[in-house]
Amino acid sequence: MKIPCFHTQIMQLSLLGAFLATIVSCNGEQLPNVTIETQKGNIIIELYPEAAPATVANFAKLIAAGFYDSVTFHRYVPGFVIQGGDPKGTGRGGPGWTIPGEFQDPALRDKMPPHEKGVVAMARTQNPNSAGSQFYICLTSDPRSVGHLNGSYTTFGKVIEGMDVVEALRERDVMTKVTIKNYTPSE
Repeated sequence: MKIPCFHTQIMQLSLLGAFLATIVSCNGEQLPNVTIETQKGNIIIELYPEAAPATVANFAKLIAAGFYDSVTFHRYVPGFVIQGGDPKGTGRGGPGWTIPGEFQDPALRDKMPPHEKGVVAMARTQNPNSAGSQFYICLTSDPRSVGHLNGSYTTFGKVIEGMDVVEALRERDVMTKVTIKNYTPSE
């Protein structure tokens, strides 16, 4: 009787995971990706700088500064979103500045992914140019729940690994460490 080689199977799965995490943009460049470490596991998000260049640049700047490290997810709505990025943890905080709502630009909006499970978007007030650091991750693809958000919020990324972790997150869970790879700010 031959014993299966589990090391080979694990190696194959690791290579597959590495391949899936190495996603490329339309022009052949590797897309930036963000790792959010939590006590429930890690989440990997690919970012879309071609769809939301200013939003991705702002998100990367905040990550590089350690802004999100130890910040909580302050809002959880079952079957809708998990939201974080407020250093105060109240839903009213931010980095001290705001960025333009890139969803207002039709050319960029056409490149943005629609709201569906795993999509990452900037949270904002009723002012379309009020986003700063708060973001949300969609928990459903049901258009009755998230369809109304399309065209009204800047979507700039998608979870490519760890959606089970996202679904386990609740209010007050902490982003212990957030890092970014494959991103070079354009000047």
